[in-house]
Amino acid sequence: MHLEWRLWSFTEGFRGKIAFSTILGLISSAFGVARLAMLGWMIGLLFKGEPVTELIWLIVLIALVMILRGMFEHWRAMTAHKTAALVQKNLRRKLFDRIGELGPAYVGSQRSGAITLSLVEGVEQLETYFGQYIPQLLVSFLTPILIFCFVFWIDLPVAATLVSCALLALFLPAMWHSRDVESSKERQIAYAAFASEFLDSIQGLATLKSFGQSSKRADSLEVKARDLFQKTMWVLGTNVLSRGITDCAITIGAAAALILGAYRVAEGKMELAGLLIILMMGVEIFRPMRDLRSVLHQGMVGMSAAQGIYKILDAKPIVGEVQTPSPARELPPTVEFQGVQFQYPNTTRAIHKNLDFKVDVGERVGFVGPSGCGKSSLVKLLLRFFDPESGIVRIGGVDIRELSFDQIRSQIAVVSQDTFLFHGTIGENILMGRSDATDTEVREAARTANIDNFINQLPDKYDTIIGEKGIKLSGGQRQRVAIARAVLRNSPILVLDEALSAVDAENEAIIQEALDKLMKERTTLILAHRLSSVIDCDRILVLNEGKIAESGKHVELLKNGGIYAELMTDQANENSKFKGRSDRQELDMRSRTESLADTAGGAKQALTEGIIKAEGLNWFQLISSLMGIIMPWKGRLALTFFLGVLRVLAYIGVGVSSALIVLSLKNNGQFDDYLVWLIVLAPTAGLAHWLESWVAHDMAFRLLAEMRIKAFRKLDALAPAYLVRRRTGDLMNLATHDIELIEYFFAHTVAPAFVAIFIPTIVILILGIESYWIAMALIPFLLAVGVSPFLKRKKVDRLGSKAREAAGELGAFAIDSVQGLNEIVSFQQEERRSDGFDRLADEHIALRLPFFNELTWQQSMLEILTGLGGLAVVITGALLVKVGEIDPGILPLLAILAMSAFLPVSEIAQIGRQLADTLGSTRRYYGLENEPVTITDGTNSEVGKNDFDIIIEDVNFSYPGQNRHALEEITVSILSGGTIALVGTSGAGKTTLAQILMRFWDPDTGNVKLKGINLKDYNLDTLRAQISLVAQDTYLFNDTLRANILIARPEATEAELQKAIKNAALDGMIATLPDGLETAVGERGTSLSGGQRQRVAIARAFLKDAPVLIL
Repeated sequence: MHLEWRLWSFTEGFRGKIAFSTILGLISSAFGVARLAMLGWMIGLLFKGEPVTELIWLIVLIALVMILRGMFEHWRAMTAHKTAALVQKNLRRKLFDRIGELGPAYVGSQRSGAITLSLVEGVEQLETYFGQYIPQLLVSFLTPILIFCFVFWIDLPVAATLVSCALLALFLPAMWHSRDVESSKERQIAYAAFASEFLDSIQGLATLKSFGQSSKRADSLEVKARDLFQKTMWVLGTNVLSRGITDCAITIGAAAALILGAYRVAEGKMELAGLLIILMMGVEIFRPMRDLRSVLHQGMVGMSAAQGIYKILDAKPIVGEVQTPSPARELPPTVEFQGVQFQYPNTTRAIHKNLDFKVDVGERVGFVGPSGCGKSSLVKLLLRFFDPESGIVRIGGVDIRELSFDQIRSQIAVVSQDTFLFHGTIGENILMGRSDATDTEVREAARTANIDNFINQLPDKYDTIIGEKGIKLSGGQRQRVAIARAVLRNSPILVLDEALSAVDAENEAIIQEALDKLMKERTTLILAHRLSSVIDCDRILVLNEGKIAESGKHVELLKNGGIYAELMTDQANENSKFKGRSDRQELDMRSRTESLADTAGGAKQALTEGIIKAEGLNWFQLISSLMGIIMPWKGRLALTFFLGVLRVLAYIGVGVSSALIVLSLKNNGQFDDYLVWLIVLAPTAGLAHWLESWVAHDMAFRLLAEMRIKAFRKLDALAPAYLVRRRTGDLMNLATHDIELIEYFFAHTVAPAFVAIFIPTIVILILGIESYWIAMALIPFLLAVGVSPFLKRKKVDRLGSKAREAAGELGAFAIDSVQGLNEIVSFQQEERRSDGFDRLADEHIALRLPFFNELTWQQSMLEILTGLGGLAVVITGALLVKVGEIDPGILPLLAILAMSAFLPVSEIAQIGRQLADTLGSTRRYYGLENEPVTITDGTNSEVGKNDFDIIIEDVNFSYPGQNRHALEEITVSILSGGTIALVGTSGAGKTTLAQILMRFWDPDTGNVKLKGINLKDYNLDTLRAQISLVAQDTYLFNDTLRANILIARPEATEAELQKAIKNAALDGMIATLPDGLETAVGERGTSLSGGQRQRVAIARAFLKDAPVLIL
């Protein structure tokens, strides 16, 4: 066994509590040894002919010690759980704060799924490590020493044998520790890779489905799930081997001590009464090691999870906080870049080359240039997400490297082209601009951003939940919430990074007027490509090839005929060309006011369900459902049954052989045959347990891999409509931790439950053959033990299910925080966000501690009933000895048989916690599996090559949970080869109509036809193959540029790919990249600018070359 010293370091400040828990464990172990030692002493007195009536005081004392043992065990367990909860909370906050310290630059280079896995599940997996493994390890180390001190007074050689085997059981497995650590690291990497890929896939499911690639993505995920299974089994290989060694050392140790003692009794060097005490104590002497072995699996998972935690804690921030910041003072709102040379880490392309400019107080300066010229990089440098390679960035004339992060960021308000809204209310999202703002100030900011009227039309107004990343709002509405944040921020420096990119023409003028008021007396940097955004700037700077290529006012730059004139002339010509098209239809979806009553679209206010609830299944349904999954593996299941029975019978055989040796010694008979059985059965018990564990876990983790892929395929069938009301962080948590917890049913419940029924039945029959009364004395205690896990089961299951929901909330909050870190840091909301995470962690702990309390009481009652059951059999046997019905020599055998009947039952009871978690997790899993699929496949998979007419007839559509129409009585015909423009206010239903054409939704009434055939009659992949959708929010996957474009048509030739790239004007940008098409774009394409991402989307459309194009 091994103590992970680095994990131990996390317990600083709580070690007193761990020490107290260890002391309670030692006292509990002492009571455990004492109860059996006294039981052996009592049997010895009965051997000598003492009447049972004279031993009532001893019987009462033994019963009292058994009760005290149970009470101290409960006290110990709850102390450990409470300590573990404090350590976990402290570690979670430390990790969350560390992520904030590492900043957007570091987090943007990592997989958010992997970070969240460590932050939520990784820390959760350490509960057993801190709460049970560490205290049990300390108890296991100290107990053999205390036992030696006790047994020393009975017989020194036997004491030495016992303590030697106990220490071997404790330390031999440490020989495999280095291999265990290496396997744990590999397993954590595979687990994080699966989680990250799963998250990436579900967040980009709409894109995958648009290009018919979701099934192939499921196949790719299946490979990662299989790899995770294999890495897990490598960890289990060393883990199970350690358990096998421990089991063998325990059984061989008990057998060796008994054999040595038997010979010493035969030689007259030891009293038979002493051997009786050793016999009865044999089980309890090794109890701490056995208990440690039972939590070894969770300890292994904890140490594996710790690898991801270490990675976060060991990471170095790309930009460090200044140690001695410049004294706090009011800085004039000027911005200056002097000789700035910058390139992103691990790249060779220079973004800025000796960049020089200054923006004076109150000046409004526009920055324009080709997509990817470095406009957004200016913001990242100004906020100090990165530092330049050389040169200086100044605010108020001070090098920002001399200012603290708070000093820098308090000066700046940013409206980004990549607006990130958090799951929560509209009001909370605006309040991120300034968390101490009043309701009046929030509403005033919303009015300035022209969104207050819309918000007031919502049923819950500012308390309306907007979904993950603001999914229930249109693009324009999301942008205006971001503008409201900046208004509320009221900083002296304002940065508008494509702030009007998603705002419709009707609202653009109104918002521009509001921004004009906001920009008065403020230093403003406007990064844009739209003519309207920069035309009134005091000065316009044109970026090209990393430098300022041109500078001047709008009119001057146009006259100069340079890069600016070329950019703006092209834009103006495109606009006039579009307006002059004669073959263009226009479907006017505008309304005079944006309100729920008058606007067709508006916010998508479907009922927000957030996380998947742990509701629905009862125990019978759970067992039926999971047995349905496991039955195809009935061969391995039967083998697990057999090995489980063999293991328990071998353990019982060790005790029975030992008792028969004592009986032979009492009767002065030969015991050599029993020694042979003892020597054979002792290692058999350990080997059988090793094989049983391997077979059970191999089967279980194979099933988990299948369930994970099945979960993704179900989401594929439900998405993207289903994702509107779910949180992707929670769905990732379901596919990882929830499904992981179902392993306890497959590996630790099914076969053990059979053994728990079979073995006690055999024991009762054997005892009944000897004496009807002895069997009757034991049955009530066995029944009580069997029933105890069902007491308060409803409360335990409710707490377990609610805890799984709370874990889902934690995961969803964490994903939001990691992916929205730019916004959190920019608006200095780290502390507020951390406090929110703490509150969720507290809610989780508040559910877990009562849950643990109920379970530990059940386990304590199990301990008490097991002891009292053995005592009842001995008392009944003693009474039968008194009337001459049985030989007193078989009393040890009867006691050992009676207590062995409780062994398999106790194993089932001890996983009560995991089973309650399994119920909650299974409920959540089947909550997904039982979700009805609303968009079903049609049968038509044949489409001709000509005449792609689209007919939309009287279409009405409402989002789930709404009474109003998002689309109402829409009728339009689009002839093959024609062009139609959908115009309207933000949220008017334009995107909704595009999604209906892709069959992401079906209309409530009316028909949509392609080539005269209802869309519902088409095979979904066939239909979507005919349509290219260039969405407003382009989603790029964490892969290479090549792979992201080839999603459109993976089988495309290199020539076809290059043609699509050229048509999308991507070739110039790709030529500047050192790895060209093999360049990794980062998670969600974060290494590319907004314009570059949009051009990737256009390249996809060119490559797909579908007859219908939706822009």
